[in-house]
Amino acid sequence: MAAVFLDFGSVTRGDMDCTALEQAISPWQFYDETDPGRVAERIKDADVVVCNKFSMTREIITGANRLKLICIAATGYNNVDLTTAAERNIPVCNVRGYATPSVVQHVFMLMLNLSCNFESYRQLVKDGRWQASRHFCPLDFNIEELSGKVLGIIGYGELGQAVSMVAAAFGMQVLVAEHKGQPVRTGRTPFDDVLQRADFITLHCPLLDDTRDLIGQRELNLMKSTAFLINTARGAIVNEADLLDALTTGRIAGAGLDVLPKEPPTHDNRLLQYQQPNLIITPHVAWASRESRQRLLNQIADNIRNFFHSKPFNQVTIDTH
Repeated sequence: MAAVFLDFGSVTRGDMDCTALEQAISPWQFYDETDPGRVAERIKDADVVVCNKFSMTREIITGANRLKLICIAATGYNNVDLTTAAERNIPVCNVRGYATPSVVQHVFMLMLNLSCNFESYRQLVKDGRWQASRHFCPLDFNIEELSGKVLGIIGYGELGQAVSMVAAAFGMQVLVAEHKGQPVRTGRTPFDDVLQRADFITLHCPLLDDTRDLIGQRELNLMKSTAFLINTARGAIVNEADLLDALTTGRIAGAGLDVLPKEPPTHDNRLLQYQQPNLIITPHVAWASRESRQRLLNQIADNIRNFFHSKPFNQVTIDTH
């Protein structure tokens, strides 16, 4: 039994323990990345293929005669042709819940940096302005506490619920948004009300047809001028042009983004050109703590082991009818 990881470089910087993978199946071939022109050669003898963002197309899947299982090193599975896999009776599995502590930590890192004007104060020290100050404590930039602030959560799955728990520890009031335009369930707040009342909005919903551009000009105009938007979900949930306009005009106080619609972004991306400290952009690393990436690999190993022992595993399916 042989296994191939097509884009191992996307989940490791040489700091991962692969023991669990090697115990689940052997031998392994680990490739940092794979050019589409070489994939047929690399998986022709593989029983198991693991990929993160690499596209498993119909042509690739049908050409892999020995393939028994496709493992996605992520939760999203839009990079795999599930229809072809089902036609070939090749199960596809993903990993789930592995990055929750890492993402939650990143959400609050962004919130704290923005509310404390961290970048501006850091630059003040680097520029020598503290050293030249008449006072021991220069108060050049506003600092706000999270305690007492209202946090609006859009998307209340595992990540949204985990963020809510940490927010309570900070003394924040949490509002959970109902789906846009839907009847309000117990424990939820109408979508527009959350936008109007929250001091921070954090997004934790998947990218679907009805969540693409979920936050655009209309929604940004509903927010307080002192509010911050946090997005560690998917870039296309927020309309880039509308967000840039809201930041430029002071319609909202700021934003912290870990995701953009196109990744990696191009050098001329409009948000990357915006250089003011009220926008923080990180390169899709909210999930990427060392512990999170290790849990990811260990869960892949569990999926492989359970598959070959006819036990439940994280199989993803589609309706082929």
